[in-house]
Amino acid sequence: MRVAAKYELIRQQIHEACEKTGRKPDEVTVIAVTKYVSTQRAQEALDAGIQHLGENRDEGMLEKWEVLQDKPIWHFIGTLQTRKVKNIIDKVEYIHSLDRLSLAQEINKRANSKVKCLVQVNVAEEDSKHGLAVEEVIDFIKSLGSLENIIVAGLMTMAPFTDDEEVLRDCFQKLRELRTQVQSFHLDYAPCSELSMGMSNDFAIAIEEGATMVRIGTALVGEAG
Repeated sequence: MRVAAKYELIRQQIHEACEKTGRKPDEVTVIAVTKYVSTQRAQEALDAGIQHLGENRDEGMLEKWEVLQDKPIWHFIGTLQTRKVKNIIDKVEYIHSLDRLSLAQEINKRANSKVKCLVQVNVAEEDSKHGLAVEEVIDFIKSLGSLENIIVAGLMTMAPFTDDEEVLRDCFQKLRELRTQVQSFHLDYAPCSELSMGMSNDFAIAIEEGATMVRIGTALVGEAG
C-alpha cells in the first residue's frame, strides 16, 4: 500500500481518537519514522502531505538529508551519542532523546541557535529502554537553566510493547502528569508543551491520553522500501 493510502487510514484513526476525548486532530503531529526505509520512500511520505520525518541514527539521517535537505521538519528520535551531536545539530528541529547533562551541554555548545529538546523518560522502567526515571526528571530539567541554547519543548517515552491497554494507558498518563508537574514551575526555557508518545501499535491510545506527537513507522511507511 502506498504511503498516501496508509496516511489517510491513520488520519481517520487520529480523528476518531480525538473525537473520543474532545481534542482537535490538528493538535497531533504525525512523525513518519523513516529509519528503515529508503530516501525514495521518505520522499513519498512528503508527497503524501507529511511534513515531519524522524530518524534514529545520524548516518541514516545524513544520507536522506543529502537528497531531501530541509524540505521536511527533521526529528532525531534515537539515542544520541555526545560525539555525534555535531553531525546533526544544524539539521534537526527537534531532539527527542535528551537524557543526560553531558548531552545537553554538547547540544548547547554546538548549536548556533535554540534547539527544541524533549526529555526522554523511561516511564515503564524497562532495562532495555533509555531515558530518565520519572523521579529524576524535575531535577534534571532544573539543571538545564544555564544552557541558553536548550529549550525543553516536552517529554518523550516509549511504552511497553504490549496489547494490554491498561498498561499502555498507565504509561501515557504518567508522562502526561509529569508534564503537568514540569509546567507548574513556569520555567522560561521549559514550556514542556509536547508529549511525544505512541507508535504504530498504540498511537490511538496515546492520543486519547494526550499525545501531541506520534512516531509512526511500520504502519505508515513500512519496514523497508
